[in-house]
Amino acid sequence: MLLLPYLIGVVAAGPRWPHLPLLVAWLAGYLLSYYALQAVKSRRPARYRDQLLLYGLSATLPAAVVVAARPAVLIYAPVFAVLLALNAWYAWCRRERALLNDLVSVVQSCLMVPVAATVAGVPAGDVAVPCAAALLYFTGTVLYVKTMIRERGSRAYHRASVAYHLAAVAVAGWLSIPLAVLFGVLAVRAAALPRRRLTPKQVGLLEIGACVLLGGALVVA
Repeated sequence: MLLLPYLIGVVAAGPRWPHLPLLVAWLAGYLLSYYALQAVKSRRPARYRDQLLLYGLSATLPAAVVVAARPAVLIYAPVFAVLLALNAWYAWCRRERALLNDLVSVVQSCLMVPVAATVAGVPAGDVAVPCAAALLYFTGTVLYVKTMIRERGSRAYHRASVAYHLAAVAVAGWLSIPLAVLFGVLAVRAAALPRRRLTPKQVGLLEIGACVLLGGALVVA
């Protein structure tokens, strides 16, 4: 979920040199947010001071390069600020595994598709389809993975996951035929695999394969 939306945005918009510092800023920013949320959760920010300084500087410098090259990218800053504030609230309440918090993280990651487009000087509307596909996929993945691990055996989560994936097939069919086929496969996965006992590693490997299929479907869409 961290890299795929970035890659989708870069490929859809066309690679430009500011995408390199954007990648560094994105990865460092992820690590910075991780330790910042740990500091919020523990109520002991001093414990994570070194990591916050390291990744704060590592994110700030390349981010400054991106902003200097494409000032328009700052339009996304308020959105990220609100989403990070929600993450911080869940961390403070020690409810990081809450479904809504996971979905907030999905939105953050998928925003990298239009961000990469803006950095390339391409209108965000031009990458609406790949952005929507990524959002559909990762939202479904949150539900599906919960049925495989933390909410395994929960009929409510399983029904919600299957219902979501069936709805996603309809939406994907409006976007493109290859995406509709992919989401049809994902719907079968969401319905059938929770009945089998897979390890977290196996679940993760299957998701890597699904990510590759999503990338392929977007290429031929």
